Amino acid sequence: MRKSASSETKSDRFSPDELRILLKLNSPAKIQRFLDEDVSYNLELNGPTCRSPRRVLRDRLAHCMEGALFAAAALEVHGHPPTLLDLEAVRDDDHVLAVYQVHGFWGAIAKSKYASLRFREPVYRTVRELVMSYFEHYHNLKGEKSLRAYSRPVSLLRFANWRTAEEDVWAIPEHLAVIHHTPLLRPSMEKRLNLVDNRLRQSEIFGLVP
Repeated sequence: MRKSASSETKSDRFSPDELRILLKLNSPAKIQRFLDEDVSYNLELNGPTCRSPRRVLRDRLAHCMEGALFAAAALEVHGHPPTLLDLEAVRDDDHVLAVYQVHGFWGAIAKSKYASLRFREPVYRTVRELVMSYFEHYHNLKGEKSLRAYSRPVSLLRFANWRTAEEDVWAIPEHLAVIHHTPLLRPSMEKRLNLVDNRLRQSEIFGLVP
């Protein structure tokens, strides 16, 4: 495990039991599998939340923001800078990825209700290339392709006590909401977009409803 200069303080360190779990998640694929198989999707039935990675570990519950925070913390344990990327949508929810690089190529980990908005292998040369891999699968309930823009990669080292906070860590999504996002489409492109076909829509929610 790499020890780096970061926002980590003594109060923001994982316990030995928590660290034991995180150390077992020693590849991006294992982190994604843990989010898929061991963490239920947080539908926020009792109101909005923004759980820290510690609370995700304890509650085994996360939506996309919480899942990205957990993945970033797990990646950090194994030497990757904890970094998030925000995807901005129209008439739809935004989506947040934990992003990482291997030999200069970008990959991503994510928690999502939609099958194709999750893991990406580290094979993308640029952030934009990574983001565009989500475009055809990112749609709202009407079947509209809704992804429109993306943020720069944001280091979580700028935030204090985000790993183990017991309170919601709203400062992070609030920051993601106000920073600059780079548009993906020209207006003429947006006008020509087709709806996602029903076959793809059904495949995206496979396994979501028992």
